[in-house]
Amino acid sequence: MLPRLLADLLLLFHLGFVIFAVLGGLLVWRWSWAVWLHLPAAGWAAAIEVGGWICPLTPLENRLRLAAGQSGYSGGFVEHYILPVLYPAGLTRQVQFVLAVVVVAINLAIYGGLWWRRRAQRNR
Repeated sequence: MLPRLLADLLLLFHLGFVIFAVLGGLLVWRWSWAVWLHLPAAGWAAAIEVGGWICPLTPLENRLRLAAGQSGYSGGFVEHYILPVLYPAGLTRQVQFVLAVVVVAINLAIYGGLWWRRRAQRNR
């Protein structure tokens, strides 16, 4: 029971990290100190995709699922709805490169807008 709960919590954390890496720059608009958390997270996410590496959270989650007696991701809300977002079918190296470019492009747009806004405020 506990290993499954930990695996589900880890999966939710993993999903939250992915969302933060992609869209966390929006938090910087509100809290400028968040840049120190977001840039390393976005860099890590892009590096994982470009490098073709496996995030260390994935093997940990799999070990927890095995310890819980699970052989896969069947049943339950978390497994059915969240896993396909983190581990899509048909994930290829080309798709990973596209994902990395999307992460970088979204964040460049967010930080570019933030820079533009702050520059405009200084010029007033």
